[in-house]
Amino acid sequence: MKQFFFSFLFFSLLLSSISLQAQPVERLIKVIVGTDHDNWTYRTGENVNFSVSIFRNGNLVKDAKIRYEIGPEKMPATKQETITLKTGMTTIAGGSMSTPGFLRCIVTTLVDGKEYRGLATAGIDPDKIQPAVELPSDFNSFWESAKAELAKMPLDAKMTLLPERCTEKVNVYHVNIQNFRFGARVYGILCIPKAEGKYPALLRVPGAGARPYGGDVRTAERGVITLEIGIHGVPVTMETSVYNDMMGSNLSGYWAYNLDDRDRYYYKRVYLGCVRANDFLVSLPQYDGSNLAVTGGSQGGALSIVTAALDPRVKWSAPIYPALADMVGYLKNRAGGWPHVFDKNNPQNNTEAKIKTAAYYDVVNFAKQLKVPTFYSMGFNDETCPPTSMWAVYNSITAPKELKLFQETGHWTFPEENELVANWLMGKLGK
Repeated sequence: MKQFFFSFLFFSLLLSSISLQAQPVERLIKVIVGTDHDNWTYRTGENVNFSVSIFRNGNLVKDAKIRYEIGPEKMPATKQETITLKTGMTTIAGGSMSTPGFLRCIVTTLVDGKEYRGLATAGIDPDKIQPAVELPSDFNSFWESAKAELAKMPLDAKMTLLPERCTEKVNVYHVNIQNFRFGARVYGILCIPKAEGKYPALLRVPGAGARPYGGDVRTAERGVITLEIGIHGVPVTMETSVYNDMMGSNLSGYWAYNLDDRDRYYYKRVYLGCVRANDFLVSLPQYDGSNLAVTGGSQGGALSIVTAALDPRVKWSAPIYPALADMVGYLKNRAGGWPHVFDKNNPQNNTEAKIKTAAYYDVVNFAKQLKVPTFYSMGFNDETCPPTSMWAVYNSITAPKELKLFQETGHWTFPEENELVANWLMGKLGK
């Protein structure tokens, strides 16, 4: 029970940094969509049948009118129809796919003037999905050069104690660290156990957007140094409204800033900032000198992989539904990863320069460089980080890896999933 309590607290804090979607709330009308395979997984050429049921108060809704669309995820529907479910349930023939990928059935119904929605996504030989993005021949030399330039910069770390956040066992600091060039900073919340001793460290990297951070005090109370960072070079202790204003102005669409220039693309400061955060962590006198892990979800899932690939000091990585994955998939007529910079809504990005730059920042190409154990967690119904893009990453990992699937999940997690990831991390860190 104690282990579960701490695991729940740990990942409650972790998931607070994943901003794109929250776990769905209960609704009066439930649109339940499933497949005729318990594991939602099929072979190429195998027919998929989707089951649909509409419930209210635990009972099937008779004569429910539904509209369904079936097709490869994020692509135009290949089959759509409006039908009435006399008994409140039916089975729909979804067809098959001739290539590995994901076939999605989205169902909507209108009850008492309100629309309700459900979906299921069948995986078609997902283990055979290959990335669309190409690995630049100078990928490793580009990043080695960038890290060498970073290493020349003084750490110039500044720590400000936050007494109101400290506990009997943990000191909490707002930290401010020099990033890859003068004037660029990394901010975060550092939590260090007060008791004398040497401790493992955990870097927590954030989901997309901008927000304040509270720090992972509970994990620090278990004997782990934790650092939760922001990526935008601004303090992480301001009011939420300040970050909201930033996202509506100078940070709006930051994921596409300077996408046509690999040396100026926004995520260069972000990726190097994660390495710099580790520079700071390993410099702490309380660090045990050996055990360093990184974790996060969505954008943070991407950064978990990137950081572990760039920084040999990282021993373990636990990415949850990673973004920034196989982004050019849309240019090959299949789903690409968040932030969907090459989808049909962004034709201005379909240029040689932007496609070339994206390859240096695509998580697939970092996954190919991984050498440390990775605990990977995701679902089939994710509409923010399409599973095709996430499998392109997972299938590119040749290092030791574990995969825990929760097929029904979208861009959210079950408590049981959180517990598994937390226990894996704490086990590796000896806690």
